Amino acid sequence: MAESSSSSSSPTEEIVRLIKRLSGFKICWCYRWACNRCDFHMESDKNTTREPQRRRPKRRMQSAESSSAAASIPPDVSSPHEDNGVQDVVDQFFQAGKPTLGQIVRQRLSEGRKVTCRLLGVILEESSPEELQKQATVRPSVVEVLLEITKCCDLYLMERVLDDESEARVLQALETAGVFTSGGLVKDKVLFCSTEVGRTSFVRQLEPDWHIDTNPEISTQLARFIKFQLQVSAAKPERTAPNVFTSQSIEQFFGCA
Repeated sequence: MAESSSSSSSPTEEIVRLIKRLSGFKICWCYRWACNRCDFHMESDKNTTREPQRRRPKRRMQSAESSSAAASIPPDVSSPHEDNGVQDVVDQFFQAGKPTLGQIVRQRLSEGRKVTCRLLGVILEESSPEELQKQATVRPSVVEVLLEITKCCDLYLMERVLDDESEARVLQALETAGVFTSGGLVKDKVLFCSTEVGRTSFVRQLEPDWHIDTNPEISTQLARFIKFQLQVSAAKPERTAPNVFTSQSIEQFFGCA
């Protein structure tokens, strides 16, 4: 009796069982749909985080292109500030390249260490011993040259005088002009004699690298013994020997006139 009742279920019970099966199927379907949607969002998040990484090389390429474009600008194109800076460097270069008087003196004297020089017609305005009996005047334009020579050379000045008063007059004129202030030239290095031969003897004894004179005869006599000479003459003198240079003044020889 129980077996027949269980096998022969009513239509109502069949409907209930069908509804339960459908409910279970719906729950499973919803679960799977929810899982799939979750996976979809996770994948989307991964894609969005990867896209900037893919775009970074493109940004680097753009920066590289901009740097290469800057490098392709011609080097002579510059801003006004850069032009001013370049001009300052150029000005400093030419100022640095311009030699000073001291550099010119050393170059023209070929790094000589000892120089002898007569006074009349070179250092002094006067040109004869007779004029020195009245006055002695140092040429202002020659003082700076003398001071530069004394910085690099042992300088001796010499002249023929007719009396002691002339000698004192010459020393006073040199002192007034400031020739002794540098310390390179002292009064003991100003030599006096009574003849032209005496001046030649002074030069021979001192054995300078350079001798400066106005007498062409003395220059000719000393050409064999002195390494270099400078012959000074108001009129353009003729060069008498390969080691004898000529100039209208000592300032002109050193480029100061």
